[in-house]
Amino acid sequence: MPMFDPNDVIRLARNAGDAVMAVYRRDFAVDEKADKSPLTEADLASHRLLAAGLDRLTPGLPVLSEESVESQGSQRLEWTRYWLVDPLDGTKEFVKKNGEFTVNVALIEAGRPVFGVVHAPALDVTYWGQAGQGAWKRTGTSDPEPIAVAPVPQGSSGWRVVGSRSHQSEAFQSFLERLPDAEIVAMGSSLKLCLVAEGAADLYPRLGLTSEWDTAAAQAVVEAAGGQVLEYPTLQPLRYNTRPETLLNPHFIVCARPAEVWAAGASGS
Repeated sequence: MPMFDPNDVIRLARNAGDAVMAVYRRDFAVDEKADKSPLTEADLASHRLLAAGLDRLTPGLPVLSEESVESQGSQRLEWTRYWLVDPLDGTKEFVKKNGEFTVNVALIEAGRPVFGVVHAPALDVTYWGQAGQGAWKRTGTSDPEPIAVAPVPQGSSGWRVVGSRSHQSEAFQSFLERLPDAEIVAMGSSLKLCLVAEGAADLYPRLGLTSEWDTAAAQAVVEAAGGQVLEYPTLQPLRYNTRPETLLNPHFIVCARPAEVWAAGASGS
């Protein structure tokens, strides 16, 4: 780990959240990026604040942000240590004004997220985790509380499965056939991974497209809380900045550990 105070990064993420909320509380325009995803001035305000702040905290350490990726091209493949940032994860939730959006900041070392902050400004909730140190959640100004994944349910009953409101694919529905009595927990943005990290859900199968900046910070929280984020169906750890052609993630599963009831037949089990 480089020399920086994690509290400085947490504070920076919260400051970026304040910038996002300044836009959230008033009318704002929604533009469309080349990939048809929405973009607001909140994304850009948060990006500028995070990029400048991280450069101050760790001079010379690259910052890869959703809003800067086009300008950085293939040079990212030379980086072994860098910040991976999503200035506003869940822009669709932001536009809907349901509060389930986050500011994500992750430190990547050799393809692995080793530190991450996920801040949900509208909910005033912050999660963070650091490899070998643990994971925490803070609500408002209360003291941070350590978090950990829940014990794995026995058999096919008792599972709490996180699903997206806007991403319930046929593959997701097919996966759920293995857990017919599962309770579905709906949540937006990277908060879905954090629900598993804090033991409020047992499983998050993401069988659709995401980008690396969507997941890295929350993966650091999950892993620091004792859980795993695994490519599916290989069940290998999800890794970052390994492919020159894309920053899209493969399908993945977030869990405490693989369970026979849903992992049977996966190629890594």
